Amino acid sequence: MLQQEVNEKEQQQLENEQLLTALENENIDQFRTVFLDIHPYERAKFYAKLPKDARMHVYLFLSPTEMAEVFENLEIDENEYEELLSEMDPTFVADMLSQMYADDAVDVLNELDKEQVASYLTIMDVEAAGEIKQLLHYEEYTAGSIMTTEFIAIHANQTVKSAMYILKKEAPRAETIYYIYVIDEEKHLVGVISIRDLLVTDDDTMISEIMNDRVVSVSVSEDQEEVARRMKDYNFLAVPVIDFQNHLLGIITVDDIIDVMDEEASDDYSKLAGISDVDSADKNIFTSAKKRLPWLIILSFLGMLTASLIGRFEATLDQVAILAVFIPLIAGMAGNTGTQALAVAVRRIAIGEDEEENKWLLIMREAGTGVITGAVCGTVIMFVVYFWKGDFFLGLLVGFSILITLIVATLAGALVPLLMHRLKVDPAVASGPFITTINDIISILIYFGLATFFMGYLV
Repeated sequence: MLQQEVNEKEQQQLENEQLLTALENENIDQFRTVFLDIHPYERAKFYAKLPKDARMHVYLFLSPTEMAEVFENLEIDENEYEELLSEMDPTFVADMLSQMYADDAVDVLNELDKEQVASYLTIMDVEAAGEIKQLLHYEEYTAGSIMTTEFIAIHANQTVKSAMYILKKEAPRAETIYYIYVIDEEKHLVGVISIRDLLVTDDDTMISEIMNDRVVSVSVSEDQEEVARRMKDYNFLAVPVIDFQNHLLGIITVDDIIDVMDEEASDDYSKLAGISDVDSADKNIFTSAKKRLPWLIILSFLGMLTASLIGRFEATLDQVAILAVFIPLIAGMAGNTGTQALAVAVRRIAIGEDEEENKWLLIMREAGTGVITGAVCGTVIMFVVYFWKGDFFLGLLVGFSILITLIVATLAGALVPLLMHRLKVDPAVASGPFITTINDIISILIYFGLATFFMGYLV
């Protein structure tokens, strides 16, 4: 396996060298022979790494249809699309967009300003422009925004023979043919059928006799994350998209859902890390700093709140200065256990295990976990402090503070994302840094509150 990977990398490197040589020598025949022979994903990777002067040759060597396949597989930052399209002739861009699957073309156009979009749609093929305009109207991050209108639909009152004729005719422009959807005269979705069903059934059999009328579909306004969850649960390669009257509008294919899952995972990780966009590959240090500063500023103010709380217990610290030694320990343990509970809660919400009965089960389990971890850690720390400082009450205070803090921090880590989810706010906003800072405040209040209450035993 390792040798095979080495051979593949060597082959790719050789092909890239041949392509670069062909571009430098302006050898169109050599370039097209090598370029069109490699996988579309490899073509897109090669194109994305080229400097501008080399890309200008590519536009001359390839047709709009061939460039369309490159852009369908392109993985670049959103702000790079405008730069790349500006290098091409507008008519070339319009033709390229017309040849792309409608949902992929919409993804590209969504990264441009409205004037540019209108300009390209004006000079685009009328039929393709109509399909793209229809998809552009749907709200971003919904099923409608990621669906494609290139699908195959047949009527329930057709025979298998006539359905096969339509399949052969429409297959070249369809994004997938694994599922064929069945509609009635008013274009209502009434069933679904597989290619296998068509192949093994007699030609004169009616579609209505062999179709499956229990179709799992999604609403055009449904959130893309919910659509991804539905396709994962049912192991679908595609899912139909309907409006509120059950009209079939389009389909969402598994390749688009993989992109959605990657986008949602990156978005959630960015929020958990307290960064606006962890996926960004910006090389500009000022841009990178700009994306990180908002959360850091917010957390700085929360940190100042923590400092002011400690200041309110200045009298307690003056009398028992040794208490300050254990502030990092208690605050750190609270932040860590809160983040652990947060990760569990966010994951359960993300995979859909957030039904009402499971929420209470999650809360009870996290509370129990907090009690056990708090009791064990508190007991261990109590004896460590006792043998270290020779003060039993100091050890008891620190140990008991850790017990209460870990219980509260664990519950906070579980409850905050559940509450945000109930309020229709992305639970990933309850990021690790945010939960850690909140738990710092809670732990300080518990620790110094107990210390002040038991001051007579410590002095």
